[in-house]
Amino acid sequence: MKNVLSLAVLALFLAACASLPPEQQAQRIHASAPVFDGHNDLPGEIRGAGSSFERYDIAQRLDHGHTDIPRLRAGGVGAQFWSAYIPTSEIAKGTSARHCREQIELIRAMCARYPKDMELALTAADVERIRSSGRIAGLIGIEGGHAIENSLETLREFHALGARYMTLTHNDTLDWADAATDEAKHGGLTAFGEQVVREMNLLGMLVDISHVSADTMRDVLRVSTAPVIASHSSAFALVPHPRNVPDDVLRLVAKNGGVVMVNFAPGFVDAEAAKIFLGFYAAKRAIDAQTTDEAERGRRVEEWRKANPLPPVPFTNVADHIEHIARVAGVDHVGIGSDFDGIPAGPVGLEDVSTYPVLTAELLCRGWSERDVRKVLGANALRVLRACERVASELRASEARKR
Repeated sequence: MKNVLSLAVLALFLAACASLPPEQQAQRIHASAPVFDGHNDLPGEIRGAGSSFERYDIAQRLDHGHTDIPRLRAGGVGAQFWSAYIPTSEIAKGTSARHCREQIELIRAMCARYPKDMELALTAADVERIRSSGRIAGLIGIEGGHAIENSLETLREFHALGARYMTLTHNDTLDWADAATDEAKHGGLTAFGEQVVREMNLLGMLVDISHVSADTMRDVLRVSTAPVIASHSSAFALVPHPRNVPDDVLRLVAKNGGVVMVNFAPGFVDAEAAKIFLGFYAAKRAIDAQTTDEAERGRRVEEWRKANPLPPVPFTNVADHIEHIARVAGVDHVGIGSDFDGIPAGPVGLEDVSTYPVLTAELLCRGWSERDVRKVLGANALRVLRACERVASELRASEARKR
């Protein structure tokens, strides 16, 4: 009798929840299913402020940028991959690895600076433990394979320092991998590029196929024995920008068990904005060729953006991309990779990290089940992280048996 009453109470509770407006349902879901976002460039913003947490104090709600702790809390964020971004201009200076070390240290320092709100996470178990304590799990993702300077030893060093994914390229093609927004030189990965993927599998480091060419994506998915991620990419079928993921690759990601985390940048979720975004790459290369002064480069980039404003893009476009990836790859293979603080602006309605519940409410309005929404918000990302760790453990055990 007691069990029957418990089930009846649960049924009444679920019915009451279902009758709530989508906005209230979204807030309820976020209270127990924190967002696990695949990519945020806040560390680059802090570096721009002299890497000073006094000058860029995220403990308070800021009137600039997309990210701070009050807004992370308002948005229900429970885990965040922070980007250790390395400009490709560091390649010519021979300072890519040094820059990456500095950014990794900055992220570690940021997590240590705000212990009541954040802690560095190295494993899926860490993520769950930190989230259960009511804090945000901070993870490190390297943005740009040029960081390793063609050295597997340097890759191992970065993993030891806490990096848990690496985006194989940024906007420029490397010696061992073609980028999406540069000339293809290799037809995907070179033999060394395949070594990089295998080494990342062995380390338990997620291979990130955002920014790489479609052929590089296909090569990664052929080589990798662990699930991969696209940490901040959207659907090519809806917006044919080379940074987005084609449908055939989405199907390969599903077979691989990985996840594509949708980017909020207007240029990746709206076709008209994409045309402007594509013009940016040529403009940026021209600026980089004209000056080596980072402050001057930043000023000229802002001038270009002001002269080429993006059209207003509704947040519903992001939901469109989530739905498309879910239809093609399956709901188990889509997530969120906002790219906040690495994009000039988010869509209207998704302006900063406080706004994730708006997207959740939109999916509910479109008839998504709470179970599937939870997968998109973070369950898929956590599953892939855990699977990557499991594959690494199996590979190491297999190597040990061969010795």
